[in-house]
Amino acid sequence: MTMQIETRAKPAKPTVSSEGKIFLFILLLVVATSFIGPLLLHSDPYTQNLLARLQEPVWSDGGTWSHLLGTDQLGRDVLARLLYGIRVSALIGITAAMMGGVIGTALGLTAGYFGGTTDRIISFFITARLSLPIILVALAVVALFGASMTLMVLVLGLLLWDRYALVARAVTAGLRQAEFVTASRIQGCSHLQIMWHDILPNLFGTIVIIGTIEAAMAITLEASLSFLGLGVPPPIPSLGLMIAEGKEHLLFQPSLVVIPSVVLFLLVLCVNRCGEALRAIQAKD
Repeated sequence: MTMQIETRAKPAKPTVSSEGKIFLFILLLVVATSFIGPLLLHSDPYTQNLLARLQEPVWSDGGTWSHLLGTDQLGRDVLARLLYGIRVSALIGITAAMMGGVIGTALGLTAGYFGGTTDRIISFFITARLSLPIILVALAVVALFGASMTLMVLVLGLLLWDRYALVARAVTAGLRQAEFVTASRIQGCSHLQIMWHDILPNLFGTIVIIGTIEAAMAITLEASLSFLGLGVPPPIPSLGLMIAEGKEHLLFQPSLVVIPSVVLFLLVLCVNRCGEALRAIQAKD
């Protein structure tokens, strides 16, 4: 008599979809180019040459290979400024998202774990933050203290933490009575040890997904403020500032507006789509 052994197929590990891989590749390509490109180019984003101002891109009539994407109204190389602008926008977006993540996760984790009065106080601050329009607050602060890159990061980081707090609070409230948390309490672990070693690792995936959303939001807000003249101060290259400077020549040289607008669109789109791909992986896991 032979015994039949049942074998169960191992569940397939969640993988990134083809669409997600494409957007991730584009995002990495754009960011890598912004860091590697300036090392290969001989053009400086700050150097002005009024004799070569408003040159067309290389594919248009009058374009030259010395300035692949043409020059702006001050004769500065558009490609060099574009690469530096991507770097500035990405740096602001990532830094603001990380800053908001630290603030929001700490507040949400504390509120969800302790509950009671602590939860009500933190929930009040979350509600107060949700009632404030981000763009108006940022405009008021920058107009009051002046535009600078450091202030831009601080303002966005201090405004983009509410999503982290809401999600961290909800997840932590559901985990605080879990068996592994109870076991840690029985072993004599402190509240800080339980939150750091038991609950926080379960929040990491969700926090990363929210971080992609907030990074895209920060990049968009920075571009909006720079377009209004209240973001990154000139002559620092910024995608929003390049669009603002090029709008005066939109009729005769639309590439000054179209090129940074397309790059900004691709950057925000890729960040958002990568976040959606990560959310799909987490849902399957």
